[in-house]
Amino acid sequence: MSSTAVVPSSKDSSLLRHVPQLTARARALLTAMNLHYAGVAVLVLLDLYLIAHLIFVGQALKAHNADALDQQSVVLKSAELAAKPLRGLDTKLVDSTKAADAFYGKRLPYANSQVYAELGALTKREGVRWSRAQYTQVGVLSGSDALIEMHMDASVSGDYRPIMQFINSIERDKMFFVINGINLSGQQTGQVNLRIRLTTYLRQPTVEEMTVELPGSDANKDANKPVADTGSAKNAAPRGGKR
Repeated sequence: MSSTAVVPSSKDSSLLRHVPQLTARARALLTAMNLHYAGVAVLVLLDLYLIAHLIFVGQALKAHNADALDQQSVVLKSAELAAKPLRGLDTKLVDSTKAADAFYGKRLPYANSQVYAELGALTKREGVRWSRAQYTQVGVLSGSDALIEMHMDASVSGDYRPIMQFINSIERDKMFFVINGINLSGQQTGQVNLRIRLTTYLRQPTVEEMTVELPGSDANKDANKPVADTGSAKNAAPRGGKR
């Protein structure tokens, strides 16, 4: 048995001679200093990435904060508008209470006879006839601020112009009247007949008013009703007795 020896070529011999040199260079590149530089480079790249990421996040937060700030501004403005009517509410309550007391005292009657006398004065002044009147009362408030709603349903007859003046006088009268309805019931030879429905309110009298004798009380009560009041079943003294 024979063996044959392989002789490397000249090119292979040259490559083998360079292998130790390549290995030395690779080892030189892997020294501690070079590894340090490589680590610094990686950290620099990582820092650049984080900085860019923070910039994008900051811009997003800025836009979000601007929207949130706008929303808060709208909410604040709405709250200011809602609170505006409540400013000085204590003073407004005092003023409104005084105005209500003045209205009660000056424009609301406290006795039936006052209503009869006022309507009688109006019908006499305007030259119209008040007849077939019906009066009813309903309590709407109780206690110290009690109010009684007084309804009147009556016929009014007269010439057209005095009738219109009478209606206008009721609307402008110092005593508070509400006209609930007016219906034409007939007309002949210049005379107009209307059915009118009115409402007023009776308040509680003050201590001073309770000691004053009204002109329409007791025997003179019927004399102070409107002119030509023929009366009806409902014309009797209202509930609660003499006021």
